[in-house]
Amino acid sequence: MKKAVFAVCDPEKEYAHNFMEYLNQKQSHPYEIQAFSSVETLMEYGRKHEIEILLISDKAMCPQIQELAVSKLMILSEGVHSPQLDQYPSVYKYQSSDNVIREVMACYGEESAVPEGRIQRPLKILGVYSPLGRVLKTSFALALGQILARNQAVLFLSLEEYSALNIMMGREFEKNLSDLLYYLRQGYSNFTHLLSGIVQSCNNMDFLAPVQFPSDIRGIRPEEWESMLQAFAVYSSYEVMVVDVGNGLEDLTGFLKNCTKIYMPVQEDWVSKEKIRQFDRNLQISGQEELSRRIEKLHLPYHGIQRDSDSYMDQLVWSALGDSVKELLRKEAL
Repeated sequence: MKKAVFAVCDPEKEYAHNFMEYLNQKQSHPYEIQAFSSVETLMEYGRKHEIEILLISDKAMCPQIQELAVSKLMILSEGVHSPQLDQYPSVYKYQSSDNVIREVMACYGEESAVPEGRIQRPLKILGVYSPLGRVLKTSFALALGQILARNQAVLFLSLEEYSALNIMMGREFEKNLSDLLYYLRQGYSNFTHLLSGIVQSCNNMDFLAPVQFPSDIRGIRPEEWESMLQAFAVYSSYEVMVVDVGNGLEDLTGFLKNCTKIYMPVQEDWVSKEKIRQFDRNLQISGQEELSRRIEKLHLPYHGIQRDSDSYMDQLVWSALGDSVKELLRKEAL
């Protein structure tokens, strides 16, 4: 049986070739992969063959493409493109090939998931994780989110089984992440409306209150996380998501693969060093060197804030810990 054609066209020849090679290495898709680095060669091929999926760079898209027999056309976007292309669903180019494929398949498999004119936003996911305890991981994540929120649309998400976010913020939460996941499982379609009823804000940083019961975190399947992150990218206006990652996830490394970058607070004592060595070793043994390259280990200064402070969140930003976050962001131009 002849395979349907999945074509990718990008003037950056190396990108198109590498993308084709990556897809050809995967055995789970039913497509014949074709890569093109020029519109001319794509047009020549397309006049003789039907194309089921065409993923084309926003820099290569032109009126002639509409002449081709293409079932589903998607734009490979570098982040900002001509408003004329808003009629097509869009996938952000500069992310992992896994994520690009996942978004393309989600769009292709369920047409209603991306309404006409609604494009895929380049959502940057910053994970904060450490196999160690008591290393200021959550405080760092909260400081990072608040400082980034000064100039960007930020959502903070806690995936800790026990977060203590309520006393840090001095408030109780009526709805939380468990509610969002419940409604998504029920097939609730109006994600934007649902989200607006659950999200809260602190110092311009939006956040989802953490789960109430640890079993809610442990019971979330990897594909449910992917579906939720996809919904944020398509239907929300967030530019950055800061995720405080705990150890209760069913597939920890699978979730971390969704992160653009992972910050890992560490310590220098001999027991902590050994735990980090074991974590790094496990990544190496399991062939996840690419994930390891996204991890940045950090030695964090203590913030010095009194435990019973009424303004813990405000003081985090102006503490020694907050200063270290600002310096980190300056260096990385985030």
